[in-house]
Amino acid sequence: MASISIRNVVKRYGTGPKANQVIHGVNAEIADREFIVIVGPSGCGKSTLLRMVAGLEEISDGQIAIGERVVNDVEPSDRDIAMVFQNYALYPHMSVFENMAYGLKIAKVPLDEIKQRVDKAAKILEIGPFLQRKPRELSGGQRQRVAMGRAIVRQPKVFLFDEPLSNLDAKLRAQTRLEIQKLHAELGITSLFVTHDQVEAMTLAQRMIVMNAGRMEQIGTPEEVYQRPATTFVAGFIGSPPMNLIKGRAEGARFHVGSQVLALPMAVPRSGELILGLRPEHAQIGPQGAADVGSGWPLKVEVIEMLGAERLVYGRLGSELFTLRMDATLAPPAVGSTVSLLAPAAQLHWFDASTQQRVGV
Repeated sequence: MASISIRNVVKRYGTGPKANQVIHGVNAEIADREFIVIVGPSGCGKSTLLRMVAGLEEISDGQIAIGERVVNDVEPSDRDIAMVFQNYALYPHMSVFENMAYGLKIAKVPLDEIKQRVDKAAKILEIGPFLQRKPRELSGGQRQRVAMGRAIVRQPKVFLFDEPLSNLDAKLRAQTRLEIQKLHAELGITSLFVTHDQVEAMTLAQRMIVMNAGRMEQIGTPEEVYQRPATTFVAGFIGSPPMNLIKGRAEGARFHVGSQVLALPMAVPRSGELILGLRPEHAQIGPQGAADVGSGWPLKVEVIEMLGAERLVYGRLGSELFTLRMDATLAPPAVGSTVSLLAPAAQLHWFDASTQQRVGV
């Protein structure tokens, strides 16, 4: 097993003033046996960062260490890692057993040990009955388990997962997430998992790295990232529906949103141009009726979506769009009505309007 140190890592393509820099000084210390998820939108650099750890991309600046060894100039085959790709990368003419055993045969591992390792991995992943089948005879979920089994038999120091669930349907993704969690609990191998899916990130990660435009916006546990986002990007990316982000001018216990003035339950951390963040599930509708709107924030209801156990209410606070999540057992407001929105002080988040960074505690 091994830790991973990513120190001021930079990646650029090309040289000179026209060089295209895609990774901007990422720093992260990943502990031995930790499961880290790198999450972000397409093109943010998460797979590039993973491929630099794997040795499939050169590092322009900085340093990557696996365990105590700096691996900047170490070949991928010598880094003692195993990678699981999005497209399975199975040999179609080989059986499941042969696919899982191939890397060990190349490494000249004794046949008895190969069988022992493959049988053990197959038992863990519950693919024992399929060992003599060809990949074309398997479902997508089974093929992905074979790809993971091929990585397990290597007994590496580090697992690297590059969006391995993207080709699966929603039900299989949920099932395979559980299998990956059980796999890590049993093997305890240090793992880096790349995904653009925040649900995968929140459910799998012990800690998560949120990437944006080649920069690490925040690293922390799913709870820390969700409850205390470091930037407006993290606040808007993590959570579904995303956090409401309302631009305005703060003054004492008042927040001016266009011509609308919102009364706050406590004074803001500082006055001036700020962005107010509030998650859809952390607000609620107070007593309804025009006479009661003054006790909260006036939300003009525009659209309501029924999603089974919950409803999403879309409306406007002044000129700003706002989304409210409410339990489906509660009576919904009427479209076109104005309701009183109540927001607890502990759930308000404040961000600097120019830097997009979190303000206050």
